Amino acid sequence: MNPAISMTLQGQYAGYKQDPAAYELPGFMLGGEAGLNEEGFGLGHGELVMSSNIDDRFYGKLTLAIADHEGTTETELEEAFIETVGLDYGLTIKAGRFFSDIGYLNNQHNHAWDFIDAPLIYRGLFGNQLIDDGLQLRWLAPTDLYLQLGAEFARGERFPSGGASDDGKGTTMLFAELGGDVSDSHSWQIGFSHWNSDVTGRESGGHAHGGGATETPSFSGDSEINAIDMVWKWAPKGNYSQKNLTLQFEYFQRKENGDIELVGSNPLETSRYDGDQNGWYTQAVYQFMPRWQVGLRYDQLDSDNKGSDADVLGEAGLDNEGHTPKRSSVMLEHNHSEFSLVRLQYNRDESYENSDNQFYLQYVMSIGAHGAHQF
Repeated sequence: MNPAISMTLQGQYAGYKQDPAAYELPGFMLGGEAGLNEEGFGLGHGELVMSSNIDDRFYGKLTLAIADHEGTTETELEEAFIETVGLDYGLTIKAGRFFSDIGYLNNQHNHAWDFIDAPLIYRGLFGNQLIDDGLQLRWLAPTDLYLQLGAEFARGERFPSGGASDDGKGTTMLFAELGGDVSDSHSWQIGFSHWNSDVTGRESGGHAHGGGATETPSFSGDSEINAIDMVWKWAPKGNYSQKNLTLQFEYFQRKENGDIELVGSNPLETSRYDGDQNGWYTQAVYQFMPRWQVGLRYDQLDSDNKGSDADVLGEAGLDNEGHTPKRSSVMLEHNHSEFSLVRLQYNRDESYENSDNQFYLQYVMSIGAHGAHQF
């Protein structure tokens, strides 16, 4: 068909020891979709996708995200971009709304993740994923070793930016990827990313106080993220259908400098802010027989945030409370085909003061045209 149309259906059961509404991540301002999945049975993140070659030079894609939140069905324009096809000299240009190529996991749709939830560092920095409106340039080098260089110039209005500074072009990102094969059974990839944003009024969730007042923390200033990601894949003689192993690691560091305001406070409470946050995760996913996979993941974060008013930083969630957020996860997954999977997952979540035992049961089903996932 022209265009190709597909639908991804997700459903889940989530069970927690703690109240998911009380979730926090000490040392990080949470925004986007950083909260926990709703408890009990529910619909996950469904996607309706339309894509097609426009002509011999352009390709287009549109993705609508459909999800239930507190009993209300919400629809969001997740992606809407055009991309060049077959330009000379290994160049590709993408324009519109798209997932940033920062790190390894960010530009993958969540139905392609190996675990039901995002790594903690993605939750803390991006509100699960970084999406923005802008322009991306990529260059694939004509070398035997895989080498791709790229740059993104974005509006900077969505979390973790804010305010669309510099006349709607307040965010830039540079990245490099290289990789190759080691014999017929092993392949690898390593990536480096640098993201910078001029932030104006980035808000996180409000905090309720006596008298019913609500104060919303807001950050304005400079934000910079550096990242490294590494992936190693093994499959005997390159045959992934029988057995395979994927090892994955990402590390992010963010530095911020500016001001925090508690919007809604009277008089207005403010603080200078000098933030230093970092975190990493590592995971291993092993297909031990056809259609069955088991995975292990470990996350850990750290922060050292300073400011002129400790109370304001605390209200903004930027006080680490002397806590080191961490989490261990294990999952078992059955893929009846490339279009369907059922996953069972357990998290021992110590990312905030109240340790939590989290259980998930998930299905992901794809209907219609569905392109291959990336390396």
